[in-house]
Amino acid sequence: MKKFAKIIGLVALIALLGMGLAQEAEVAAEAGRSLGDGLVALAAALAIGVGAIAVAIAQAAIGSAGAGTLAEKPEAFGQILIYLVIPETLIIFAFVIAFFINNQIG
Repeated sequence: MKKFAKIIGLVALIALLGMGLAQEAEVAAEAGRSLGDGLVALAAALAIGVGAIAVAIAQAAIGSAGAGTLAEKPEAFGQILIYLVIPETLIIFAFVIAFFINNQIG
């Protein structure tokens, strides 16, 4: 029964999303924008989204290992902090790439 409810919920979500996107397409067509502009914006969003998910996964592993290390060796705080900051550069690069992709519009 739970699986059936999930399928019904997914179908309803897709239907509502489709109606919203259809209205947006009509407004975009009147404003002179094309499908390519939307795909460029989607690519920029994916660049940030995938980068943020990757950083979250990396920092989860580093954070848990770092907390265990700090419990045993408090003097390793600076080293653990550097290890935690390194994955953040990935999201900074993702923002730069999204900025460059977003400049392709118009």
